Amino acid sequence: MIDIETVLKQKTIEAVSALYNKQLPDNLVQFQQTRKEFEGDITLVVFPLLKFSGKGPEQTAQEIGAHMQENTAEVVSIQVVKGFLNLSLSNEWWISFFNVLVDNEIAPLSSVNPQTVLVEYSSPNTNKPLHLGHLRNIFLGYSVAKLQQFAGNNVVKMQIVNDRGIHICKSMLAWQKFGNAETPQSTGLKGDKLVGKYYVAFDKAYKAEIETAVNNGVDKETAEKTAPILLEAQEMLRKWEAGDAEVVALWKTMNSWVYAGFDVTYKKLNVDFDKLYYESETYETGRDIVLEGLQTGVFFKKENGSVWIDLTDKGLDEKLVLRGDGTSVYMTQDIGTASIRYKDFPDLTQVIYTVGNEQDYHFKVLFEVLKAMGYVWAQNCYHLSYGMVDLPSGKMKSREGTVVDADDLVDEIIAAARAAAMERGEVAELSPEERDNLYKMIGLGALKYFILKVDPKKRMLFDPSESIDLNGNTAPFIQYTHARIAAIKRKAGDTGSTAFSLKNYVLHAREKALIARLKEFPIVAAEAASSYSPALVANYCYELAKEYNQFYHDMPIFKAEEQEIIDFRVALSLKVGETIKICMNLLGIDVPERM
Repeated sequence: MIDIETVLKQKTIEAVSALYNKQLPDNLVQFQQTRKEFEGDITLVVFPLLKFSGKGPEQTAQEIGAHMQENTAEVVSIQVVKGFLNLSLSNEWWISFFNVLVDNEIAPLSSVNPQTVLVEYSSPNTNKPLHLGHLRNIFLGYSVAKLQQFAGNNVVKMQIVNDRGIHICKSMLAWQKFGNAETPQSTGLKGDKLVGKYYVAFDKAYKAEIETAVNNGVDKETAEKTAPILLEAQEMLRKWEAGDAEVVALWKTMNSWVYAGFDVTYKKLNVDFDKLYYESETYETGRDIVLEGLQTGVFFKKENGSVWIDLTDKGLDEKLVLRGDGTSVYMTQDIGTASIRYKDFPDLTQVIYTVGNEQDYHFKVLFEVLKAMGYVWAQNCYHLSYGMVDLPSGKMKSREGTVVDADDLVDEIIAAARAAAMERGEVAELSPEERDNLYKMIGLGALKYFILKVDPKKRMLFDPSESIDLNGNTAPFIQYTHARIAAIKRKAGDTGSTAFSLKNYVLHAREKALIARLKEFPIVAAEAASSYSPALVANYCYELAKEYNQFYHDMPIFKAEEQEIIDFRVALSLKVGETIKICMNLLGIDVPERM
């Protein structure tokens, strides 16, 4: 079936030719959805056509509209609103279009030129557990990967583990000093939480040493740089990079605790990765690249032996890429990781770095460094920058331990979903196992959706209680709508209808509105993939669910006078349910059959 906009575009060009004897370029024919306060199903923007008509907007719209109504079977009436021509489509067109929807399952978008896209997300440090800030990163990256797959691309879901550096040594040193050889087994703590405990302990001891030095007359800046515990951590990093057996053994042990903890959390979040990289395995490549660039003049060395790049001509600044003692910085590691990835995936066409906007400058510099090194693929690197997550109490700080632990948050949300469901008394018919699965589905869905419905670029405030509300723009509201449709499917059974004529039935405005909303899905999905914004899919899904519930309330499905109308409304409901399920899947969220 030819898309209606293609038909109407051609009819618009024909109208301009017949009325004004002018050839209208098709790129000037612009349609948009008719605003709800006006009659019509699709709107032609008339302003670009005025130079062809030589007349005012209302007269031009009226003349073109009259010509289209007379010569276009699909157009049954028109309404002119200033420079906009609202077109109402025939009942027959709506029914025929719906028959096309019913005959075809929703499939991923076809791509004439599929790309190989690597999406990096999570990328935690091995000195602390995952927290709420990580969750926005993980859910966003995982959903963007799904959207890229839906758009027809070949996708690699990737994580770079920040498993080395001064921050890792801080946890290791604090455990040596204060840990009394405790382990996850001896304490009952998840390994990542145990190691995170000592990252906080380091910061506490570091601040105490600074305070003591300041009280003894040392200026604060000097005290911060010369605190004994910091100097010990720096020495530990040098020993690690030199391969000191004792330091490396401790590093391997504590990292293994963290990895085990991360695995538990990822399984709980229902996310995964296709490829893992470790900075401990990429930093040396980065250092080699820097030293090579030093020889070719891309980088320069300062008197203290540190290596820098001057990007002032790019509107940036001078940037450190290697410390004076030869140890690497984040930039060194990221250079090495980028290089290795393109060697591992020679057909790679894009890398999407999912990292918070606090690192905007870092990635501007990284991409310029890669370009300066002559890597042609550097232009295909993209920083998916997102806003931070705040709590009602303010910004989280890992060093001070004022973060919301990811495991704890998920458990709390699931417990809240359980309490809300039990209060409503709507799960009595489910077995205990089915109830537990439902609570997890609702709780995790609520958490993911609340985060993903916000435009990635915006900073957001997380409210756990609001996320599990059955009303409003929440996952439980959408999940409940899907469960309602599943109940309709069970009641209707096999209707046996695959096409509808509905010759003597005029579609209700609610029915047309639902079909129109369904028609939008491929457009929304494509835009969400190209703009890396799951929020578009989330909010589309909410509007679809809201539209459906209005239809359900106003148009009793099983009380229709004719069986074909009942079958039609059931089929319409099932297509909405299918679309909701796909939308939520693109967000990494499951939907229940009963709720």
